[in-house]
Amino acid sequence: MKKRRLIMASFVIVLLLSSVVGTTGALASTLNDLKKEQKQNADKKSNLKTSIKNKDNAIKTTETEIQKFLNQISKLNKEIEETNANMNRVIDKINKTNDEIAELRESIEILEKKIEERDVVLRERVRAMQVKGGQVSYIDVLLGANSFADFIDRFSAVSTLMDADRDIMRKQKEDIEQLETEKALVEKKLEELEASKAQLEKLKANLESKKVEKAKVIDQLEAEQDRLSKEKSQLEEDFHETVEIEASLEKKVIAEQKRIAEIARKEAERKEAERKRKAKEAADRAAASNRPSALPAVSNGFWTKPASGRYSSSFGWRMHPIYKTPRQHRGADIAAPIGTTVVAAGDGVVNYAGTMGGYGNVIMISHYNNGQTFTTVYAHLSSINVSVGQVVDKGSRIGATGNTGASTGPHLHFEMHIGNWTDSGPSAVNPLRYVSF
Repeated sequence: MKKRRLIMASFVIVLLLSSVVGTTGALASTLNDLKKEQKQNADKKSNLKTSIKNKDNAIKTTETEIQKFLNQISKLNKEIEETNANMNRVIDKINKTNDEIAELRESIEILEKKIEERDVVLRERVRAMQVKGGQVSYIDVLLGANSFADFIDRFSAVSTLMDADRDIMRKQKEDIEQLETEKALVEKKLEELEASKAQLEKLKANLESKKVEKAKVIDQLEAEQDRLSKEKSQLEEDFHETVEIEASLEKKVIAEQKRIAEIARKEAERKEAERKRKAKEAADRAAASNRPSALPAVSNGFWTKPASGRYSSSFGWRMHPIYKTPRQHRGADIAAPIGTTVVAAGDGVVNYAGTMGGYGNVIMISHYNNGQTFTTVYAHLSSINVSVGQVVDKGSRIGATGNTGASTGPHLHFEMHIGNWTDSGPSAVNPLRYVSF
């Protein structure tokens, strides 16, 4: 279908340029399609920009999370180092205790040797007592003295012997108690140190486990960050592609507008000598559409008033009635009831017909006059009676006034641009410079 339209457009253009067609005809044009493609590309660009920003925020959030876990791992590393230091201190104590145990074992061996020697002495004493009837009576020894001097000697010997027996028994008891006490102390100390070491090892294992868990989380976050970065890169590639497409479409739109303007120029030159008033024909068409028709009087010269009604707002800066902010009013307003006939302000070719944001239903027409290209804009329409590429005559009906778009009441918003229409910039001029209201 699109190919057929392009073939028809080429055919009609050739007819116009050869002056075979002398009346208004429909020129199939790709300008509407280009503008739609422009809008779609602009929407895609905006969505991509938002997606890139969201990905960037997600990457930053992930970086923050990674840093948080890295800080936690750093803290765990310090705790592990501290635990290792504590373990080393405990191990040193254990080694010292083992040395003490080794020394104690030597002492034990000496004590055991002393005890063994005393055991021998005691066994000899017991054996001596057994030889004398199983017991030794120190009284018998004393009474068996031959003289007082012998008694004194025997008393001294018995006392010495009794003291020796008592000393042996006391030392034996003390050594055994000392041995048991030292054994118990060292074993308890070693047991406490081993328990402390086991507790530290358990703490270290717990810290290492936490470190491993946090490292796994970091791995997951880094993988997520890598995925987000790749998706962001792809979105950026798509965004750059839309920018390139945007530039390409802009060139195509400008070229198409120039093409339509050239057709308008040729048509204007062809019709300059035969321009006739078409008001009656426009009125007939308005009546056929069952809409109110108040055709404005068609002025002499190239331009005429686009609609009948009251001149309600001029060109220039004003407080916007809807947005309540100072904005430039880039056209002139004609207040008129909904359905009032709107006519082409001059001979030209329609380059846009459809809806456009705050303009509501809008028509744009390219004109050529005295070597200069113009674009006229008719906004807030209730109906559109022309299509893109259609050649229109000055004073011919193109639509009807309405209240569509950013409008506070039924009226026609009329703009004039030198050159092609632009959404912003100095192309708009005061219509009163060319059209009488």
